[in-house]
Amino acid sequence: MSELHKFIFDGLPVRGMLVRLTDGWKEVLARRTAASDAFPQPVRALMGEMAAAGVLMQANIKFNGALILQVFGDGPVKLAVAEVQPDLAFRVTAKVVGEVPDAARLEAMLNVHGQGRCAITLAPADTRDGQQPYQGVVALHGDRREPLQALSEVLEHYMLQSEQLDTRLILAANDEVAAGLLIQRLPVEGAGNLAGAARNEDDIGLNDAYNRIAMLAATLTSEELLTLDADTVLRRLFWEEPLRRFELLKGDSGPRFECSCSRQRVGGMLKGLGRDEIDGIVLEQGRVEIGCDFCGRKYHFDPVDVGELFTPVQDQPPGSAAIN
Repeated sequence: MSELHKFIFDGLPVRGMLVRLTDGWKEVLARRTAASDAFPQPVRALMGEMAAAGVLMQANIKFNGALILQVFGDGPVKLAVAEVQPDLAFRVTAKVVGEVPDAARLEAMLNVHGQGRCAITLAPADTRDGQQPYQGVVALHGDRREPLQALSEVLEHYMLQSEQLDTRLILAANDEVAAGLLIQRLPVEGAGNLAGAARNEDDIGLNDAYNRIAMLAATLTSEELLTLDADTVLRRLFWEEPLRRFELLKGDSGPRFECSCSRQRVGGMLKGLGRDEIDGIVLEQGRVEIGCDFCGRKYHFDPVDVGELFTPVQDQPPGSAAIN
């Protein structure tokens, strides 16, 4: 079962989290395979790392809304997206427009001509109080314009440049597990972490406790992260540190795959396209078929469905809505 471990180092301005996505991650891949739409291996690995990173960041800020992590650019992978809700429900997808080499890393997938970007968006669940979405965007290169080859490097760079937060992030994914370890110097609490509410420039890179613990975290290999259980990982890395762990989050309170698509939402999208557009598709294809990019579920609207879609509820015959 997927799980999230939170911990701090007593007396030190450092906190950490370790996530392991297992059942939920395998469900994501199984759904794509069932829909005959499996991704190339490097893209699957990127999506797994994004799912793990998204869960870590959402759990880190305790934000009442969706955290959306996107990478997009000018390579064979046009876009990859991970979305994580406040309750740690996640979904992830990608759009591939060209051939992806077997050993492709971030530059070869998204940043071939230097146009790649990473965006983190915080979308409030309730906008009635006037709270607006926040978005930060960074390029997929470092301070010296060197292309960054790993998602972890991009997100560390983002946190340092955009939020002034020292962060060490280790990510790895295969077809069985997507996992991540985050170590961070303690910033302000809440959504301000990603919204720039406070700055800690004076201590960037200079805190001895954080630097020591981050160096220990950096010794963790991808194979260890993917194959060892959380207790073993934390014990091997930090056995000499004053580690204090919090309640394990798993099951309904932990990270899990969940898609928010629905027939009603798809219907609303079709109505937004207009009656003429939808009637044209029905005339050509006999029906409208929409597949969810996240979960692979197919939604079908035949001529009767389309007619009801564009007919006011009060004008529909009794019980017609139940047919769908």
